Amino acid sequence: MKHIISYIKPHRLSKVTLALHKTEGLTGMTVLDVRGFGRGRGNDLPHRIVEDLIDYVPHVKIEIFCKDEMADKIIETIKREAHTGLRGDGKIYVSSVDDAVRISTGDQGDNAV
Repeated sequence: MKHIISYIKPHRLSKVTLALHKTEGLTGMTVLDVRGFGRGRGNDLPHRIVEDLIDYVPHVKIEIFCKDEMADKIIETIKREAHTGLRGDGKIYVSSVDDAVRISTGDQGDNAV
């Protein structure tokens, strides 16, 4: 199993979500509103949040757990739909998951995803 975490610009969320809805076998995703900064520190961006003298840039965090064979397709979809060509388009991180358990049924492993 894979855990895919991506940080994208908020205005690209609808495009990414609509494209992921077309991905056969995708069992779901979690979306969170987040803020932070990268190498550019967010100083020159028009949409920034200033809190305690620190400039933060709003982003959306998407988390997806999937079977190994689906990871490449999901990553390519996010890359394609989140891309604007501008600085700060975001990042995608992928890690392996040892196990999963569905609380309602007790299913474990790939069956729980």
